[in-house]
Amino acid sequence: MKIKEIINSILPTRRWKLFAIIAGGAICGLGFYTFYVSKAWSYLSDEPSTCVNCHIMGPYYATWNHSSHSRNATCNDCHVPHENAAKKWFFKGMDGMRHATVFMMRGEPQVIKAIDESAEVIMNNCIRCHTQLNTEFVNTGRIDHNMAMAGDGKACWDCHRDVPHGGSNSLSSTPSAIVPYPKTNTPEWLKDMLK
Repeated sequence: MKIKEIINSILPTRRWKLFAIIAGGAICGLGFYTFYVSKAWSYLSDEPSTCVNCHIMGPYYATWNHSSHSRNATCNDCHVPHENAAKKWFFKGMDGMRHATVFMMRGEPQVIKAIDESAEVIMNNCIRCHTQLNTEFVNTGRIDHNMAMAGDGKACWDCHRDVPHGGSNSLSSTPSAIVPYPKTNTPEWLKDMLK
C-alpha cells in the first residue's frame, strides 16, 4: 500500500486533511512555544541557575550558593548519578518530568524532601566526593544508602543536616535572598489585564 493510499484511507475528505494540517500545526506550534517558555534547553547544562527556572527552588539555590559546596559542586554533582552518561541523562530526564508534573499540578510541598531514588543518588555522590575523608580519616565510608535505610548505619544527612542547604528550607525561609530568577515571558498587556 502506498503512502498516499494510507493517508486517503485515514483522512478520506479534503476537509479532514485540512483539519489534520491545522491541528498538526497547532500542536507543533504549542510544543515549540512550551519548549521556549520553559527554557527546556537550559536543562541540558549543569548550570545551577537553571534550577531556579522553577521559583520554588529559590531557597535551595540561595542556601547552596552561600555554602562551601558552591565553590566546588553544582546541583548536578550531588543530585544526578555519575556512574555513566546514560544513567545520568535517564535519571535527569525522569526526575525532571516528575518535577514538572508536581509543579504543573501545584503539588509541591512547603518543604521539599528528596524521594528514595534521589536520596540514594545524593548519598552515593556524598560518598563519591568524600571517599578519602570517609575511608582514611573518619572510617565511615563502608556504608551505602541501602545499608543506612536497613538500619545498618546512618545516612550522611543524619549527622550533616545543614549541608549544603542550611537546615529547614521552606519556600519562605529565604525571602530576601538574591536569586537569579528568570525573566517572565508574560507580555505587559496580559499583566495589566490580570491586575
